[in-house]
Amino acid sequence: MIKVYNLKYSYDKKKNAVDNISFHVEKGEVFGFLGPNGAGKSTTQKILTGLLPVQDGEAFVAGMKVKGQKSEFFNRIGVSFEIANAYDKLTGFENLKYYAGLFDVETFDCLELIKSVGLEDVKDMRVGNYSKGMKQRLIFARSMINYPEVWFLDEPVTGLDPSSSRDILDIIRKRNEEGATILLTTHNMAVAEELCHRIAFMNEGKIIAVDTPRNLRLKYGEKRVRIEYGENGNILSEDLSLESEEGRKRINDLVSSGKIETIHSEEATLEDIFIELTGRRLV
Repeated sequence: MIKVYNLKYSYDKKKNAVDNISFHVEKGEVFGFLGPNGAGKSTTQKILTGLLPVQDGEAFVAGMKVKGQKSEFFNRIGVSFEIANAYDKLTGFENLKYYAGLFDVETFDCLELIKSVGLEDVKDMRVGNYSKGMKQRLIFARSMINYPEVWFLDEPVTGLDPSSSRDILDIIRKRNEEGATILLTTHNMAVAEELCHRIAFMNEGKIIAVDTPRNLRLKYGEKRVRIEYGENGNILSEDLSLESEEGRKRINDLVSSGKIETIHSEEATLEDIFIELTGRRLV
């Protein structure tokens, strides 16, 4: 559903914000761009949604060339921005009704849509009086009003309370199960772990690794266990490697001693792997 070849973009003609990246997203896949602020994630999304021009390289979305896109292109995609951009003088419901009228395809029932993101009680309030979280939920609802085949989500739960975040993640999962292809840009590793079939690590405009979360952990993370055991009336713990002879011997010794209280696998997190590859944190 998304194919990108040798894409480059520069804001100042000195340094590439997107630096010669290539990737593909299969139909029905949730594909995550994971990286810190300024890595090039949002710039890539803006190019693929037609907000920034294709300067160099090629990009295709839903079988259509992004460069020179027409109305059919916008009928088939949805975009949720991290920064809420709604009409402040209109109510939440009026915002959705206006936006729905811009499409030439079937759209969601606006009342049902506003209920789904928990804004039913403020649907008749001017958006200028909404909180930041309310505006973000409204923009999220607006992004799926046309049943998009390809759904671009930029930090969809940043700044939301835990309950609202869970509702949004559940909606994303449901739409994906119904067939939507999703490109998710985030620096939230928990969201990426939960939703994404594959992840691309992006840093300084380049893609440095692409794979499933599981394969990334297997490839770059060390296999470790944490063991708690009793000794002289105290509970002690040790983190031990399964990949070293010394670690395996120590595990066997503890098992043979019969003193183990608990044992847990200690998998590398996506952030651990990102730090290993780049020397940088995700935030």
